[in-house]
Amino acid sequence: MTKATHEPTIENRKARFDFEIGETFECGMVLRGSEVKSIRAGQASLAEGFVMARAEPPTLELHSTHIAEFPPAGRDRQHVPTRQRRLLAHANEIRKMALAMKAKGCSLVPLKVYFKNGVAKVLVGVATGRKKGDKRQAIRERETKRDIDREMGKNR
Repeated sequence: MTKATHEPTIENRKARFDFEIGETFECGMVLRGSEVKSIRAGQASLAEGFVMARAEPPTLELHSTHIAEFPPAGRDRQHVPTRQRRLLAHANEIRKMALAMKAKGCSLVPLKVYFKNGVAKVLVGVATGRKKGDKRQAIRERETKRDIDREMGKNR
């Protein structure tokens, strides 16, 4: 039985629209105290974020994500909102991500930040860009599915 948590899940919905997401990886995040409190308050944005992976030495870094300052922490204990943050994963997973990143048109995007057993995690996806026509097709499919579900609901 899973416990219901009241902690927010911060999603990057734009990434699922702009990119075709392939394999996903769950990574830990190295955060400061004020950053953790800010994420728990739901004050973070992944919209412009991206992940850089290096195979040797195996390192992962999260760039351009905005985690708002936490005012009750005081001025001397604040963090820089857009600093780069280290991500934690197994070395073989980091090498896999670095290899995927080298492929043409692929990048690593943060999809979701959430808490698991009290620890902040980020879901990183291997993404390939969609063209305008692909985006329109995705919208069309989503609307068709919504219409079908709506009709199925009326027939019950």
